[in-house]
Amino acid sequence: MTLGQNQELFSKDLTHLLNFIHNNGYDVRIGEAERTKEQQEIYIKSGKTKTLDSLHLKRCAIDLHIFFNGSWIQSKSELQFIGDYWEQLSKNNKWGGNFKNFIGTPHFERRLE
Repeated sequence: MTLGQNQELFSKDLTHLLNFIHNNGYDVRIGEAERTKEQQEIYIKSGKTKTLDSLHLKRCAIDLHIFFNGSWIQSKSELQFIGDYWEQLSKNNKWGGNFKNFIGTPHFERRLE
């Protein structure tokens, strides 16, 4: 599967995710989606990430800031049902709240096929 096909599947699933979030009474602010290699290197130096192989570099990841009643929700426990929904859309979808080494609850990605 090409990178473009993966990007298209990612955006289709992202549409489902955003609708799910809104339909459950939450609001969303879009964070970072596309990232340059230079920005990724800055994030590594500052400790915000641990890899140069981010799917943000391939436009197959996005950070979503999710709000409920005006409050930014960041805890894994409060966002777990949203992460679970994302991951059930495709075996390639991964939520940063379920990462083992670096928890990032705003992060949603599609691993490439």
